[in-house]
Amino acid sequence: MQSEAERVQDIALMSKDSIPIDFIRSDHEQPGITTVHGKVLECPTIDFSNQDDEKILNQIVEASRNWGMYQIVNHDIPNEAISKLQAVGKAFFELPPEEKEVYAKPPDSKSVEGYGTKLQKELEGKKGWVDHLFHRVWPPSAINYQFWPKNPPSYREANEEYVKHLHKVVDKLFKVLSLGLGLEGQELKKAAGGDDMVYLLKINYYPPCPRPDLALGVVAHTDMSALTILVPNDVQGLQACRDGQWYDVRYIPNALVIHIGDQMEIMSNGKYKSVLHRSTVNKEKTRLSWPVFIEPPPDRVVGPLPQLVKEDNPPKYKAKKFGDYCYCKLNKIPQ
Repeated sequence: MQSEAERVQDIALMSKDSIPIDFIRSDHEQPGITTVHGKVLECPTIDFSNQDDEKILNQIVEASRNWGMYQIVNHDIPNEAISKLQAVGKAFFELPPEEKEVYAKPPDSKSVEGYGTKLQKELEGKKGWVDHLFHRVWPPSAINYQFWPKNPPSYREANEEYVKHLHKVVDKLFKVLSLGLGLEGQELKKAAGGDDMVYLLKINYYPPCPRPDLALGVVAHTDMSALTILVPNDVQGLQACRDGQWYDVRYIPNALVIHIGDQMEIMSNGKYKSVLHRSTVNKEKTRLSWPVFIEPPPDRVVGPLPQLVKEDNPPKYKAKKFGDYCYCKLNKIPQ
């Protein structure tokens, strides 16, 4: 178990007007310096209830190629299912420290699952202003309930209900993205592991930070997943990189934020782009977000789809097991 002083939530309570040096980013990362202020990024918003399938297809394909990120509205996940997911996650992080530590990620664990603070090796030894909880929510065979909080008591039910609705969104996105590459509708899903694809939930908890101009919640990164489907709370914090500049991404209530992940970029041989993004923190308010990473099973070998590789379009990425890919990325080992 980590000593409690290492949890950002506890550090936040002790920090009045300054923050510990290991949270202060270098000049090229500090959001105060690197954010384009006064301009919110209007990344594509796609209405999933639109009856014009071709229009939806074109919008998703275009956004996946040129942005790697978009928001979907009218996605058929009931607002109530989303607000319950948010309520139980928030309640977990408001428990006393000793109750949360029961779910701490074991120190020798090879998996990311559990309650924790540090995730990946940071080259400058810096820390993100965030605590997190990771656990798999699908398929049932991959779920490890020891990392699902027992408190609040409705935690499990709220997560299961949300995931039940999420399947439809995932299937629709995979199908459209396949068709957008000129493939049969099932090809991308099959390549990513089919019904064995893993849904990994992460709750990010970003406590108020006295110096939000100097710190980052999560550093600039692309997701290792095939797709990420994210629900934020209403505190601004998601930023995306466009043309080398950092912009706030507009918050839309009840929208789902979709990120193209590295495995989708690899499978599409670079046609779809994984999005470089990061999160900032707030001086007064707690920000939370709930990404679900849709991933291949760890021993699934993922590479460019053979149908997309031709003499004039050779493979741009190496095929490798997803588990090995993650290990290299988290430990900053070249792929």
